[in-house]
Amino acid sequence: MTIRDELLQMGTRARQASRALARLSSGTKDSALLAMANGLEASKVELQEINRRDLDAGRKAGLSAAMIDRLTLTDGVIEGMAQGLREVAALPDPVGEVTRMWKRPNGLMVGKKRIPLGVIAMIYESRPNVTADAGGLCLKAGNAVILRGGHEALHSSVAIASVLERAGRQAGIPEGAIQVVGTTDRAAVGELLQMDRHIDLVIPRGGEGLIRFVTETSRIPVIQHFKGVCHVFVDASADLARAEAIVMNGKVQRPGVCNALETLLVHRDVADTFLPQVGRALTGAGVEIRGCPETLRRIDGAVAATDEDWDAEYLALILSVRVVDSLDGALDHIAAHGSLHTESIVTSDYASSQRFLDEVDASCVLVNASTRFNDGQQLGLGAEIGIATTKLHSYGPMGLEDLTTTKFIVYGQGQIRE
Repeated sequence: MTIRDELLQMGTRARQASRALARLSSGTKDSALLAMANGLEASKVELQEINRRDLDAGRKAGLSAAMIDRLTLTDGVIEGMAQGLREVAALPDPVGEVTRMWKRPNGLMVGKKRIPLGVIAMIYESRPNVTADAGGLCLKAGNAVILRGGHEALHSSVAIASVLERAGRQAGIPEGAIQVVGTTDRAAVGELLQMDRHIDLVIPRGGEGLIRFVTETSRIPVIQHFKGVCHVFVDASADLARAEAIVMNGKVQRPGVCNALETLLVHRDVADTFLPQVGRALTGAGVEIRGCPETLRRIDGAVAATDEDWDAEYLALILSVRVVDSLDGALDHIAAHGSLHTESIVTSDYASSQRFLDEVDASCVLVNASTRFNDGQQLGLGAEIGIATTKLHSYGPMGLEDLTTTKFIVYGQGQIRE
């Protein structure tokens, strides 16, 4: 059987499963999610043993420390997957909600009702925990999902999906609701992206190269998230101790994730005080600083930034730093170099905070908080399936409602159109 034949069979099973999933009660779905969470915790030793195969192969292949971090199924990651499933189970079920209802002059009652999207394909790279996040969210929203993880996480992803599938079947979830493409052959992705009769939406998660390939190749609508060039702007009125904590958290806590801080913008009025202070903290944490000429004069050891640095998603302990003359200067820089992902301002001035919130175009805009909060769980959505940086049909972290759409429903009493 060819790869195409195998994928078409998966697509057929997923389409059939999606019809059954759309009819499931909230109670059945929630019971399945809780069973899946328990299954992951009970299988922790087995999952970590299988994960070591991927880690060993990744190290031999020369994967970066950040990629290895994404790939590792620590106790905390497995517990986080299980907790994410439980949080999704606790969320209100969006399926079946009537969001609006109005009466027409002819007596027709017209409404909009929330329904599943159908079949979703997830294409992702080295994070095997995405398997659980995507499987759980799609299930709760009534969608079947076909998962295609990166070759570096294949064994881990297949093992996680097996736990989910086994627990789901025992709880009444139809076969084919959660499936993993079990081949590392790159041709599988190309074939999957042509299956517009079987799949309703593609969500890629990974590096910019993967997202662009999927977007350019797919015959199916794609949720895009090219990269996270996230900024923090330290305004003239900022509490500098607070600003330092926000910068350090954004850059150092987990530098290899998309909501990590990549560029720091500092108002000229506080640059003399703040940059030496934060520079010492950053370099002490192993961060390489690439700065504008104003930055180089204030931070020992900083190197000159190039034009490319202002557009870079480093995913590493590297930070670009620029001194700006004003809030307008920060807004102009973000407009020119931002990626519509996450932007934050540190300020004590209400008017500045409101201008920043109003004028910055990004999926999440924060005041006096770390960029690391642009995350589905942190924002109260439960586990997220991704962060959309395009505006159709979702913008920002995608939770349950973003995995549904609405259809019109009409109640009549025999009306006919004149």
